[in-house]
Amino acid sequence: MRVVAGTQKGRRLKTPQTLHLRPTSARVREALFSILSERVKGTQWLDLYAGTGAVGIEALSRGAEHVVFIEPDLSSIRILRENIGRCSYTQNSTVINCEAREFLRPSGASESPPLFDIVFADPPYHETDLEHLLSTLSGSSQVSSQGLIILEHFSKTLLPERIGNLHRSRQSRYGDTTLTFFSFAQGH
Repeated sequence: MRVVAGTQKGRRLKTPQTLHLRPTSARVREALFSILSERVKGTQWLDLYAGTGAVGIEALSRGAEHVVFIEPDLSSIRILRENIGRCSYTQNSTVINCEAREFLRPSGASESPPLFDIVFADPPYHETDLEHLLSTLSGSSQVSSQGLIILEHFSKTLLPERIGNLHRSRQSRYGDTTLTFFSFAQGH
């Protein structure tokens, strides 16, 4: 697996030896960043279910300012950290070992949470509660009102047009994989 474009174009990323992890393919990453185009530069990203970090690293390679990687699996965290180091993105990355729901849970802390411009979520394809994830993101104070939420999921999984403050703005299919884009309704 390699970085598709940007400052790290062609850089090899370590991939897992197990079958439980399904890194986003180069074809889907290329399509995703083609859709996002210049919107990536200078952004704050949240990469939920980060796995090997391929999407977040691709974002950094294409000009994102910072990526917070959320990953619950320790063996994936080791690969993720190695990939970040290979690309010299340690200063532009934060790796958090926890479940996505745990990270998104409102905290009682008084300091303001980071404000993400783009949230990318690639939960396991057997994940059945994607609407709950979207609902949580819809009400999150961690996502900019101008933010974009992108969900990578199994193509047979149907998602609603609207959920909370989010409305589906685009959907693109690549074989068994679909990228669904959600934006905030005006007045969020």
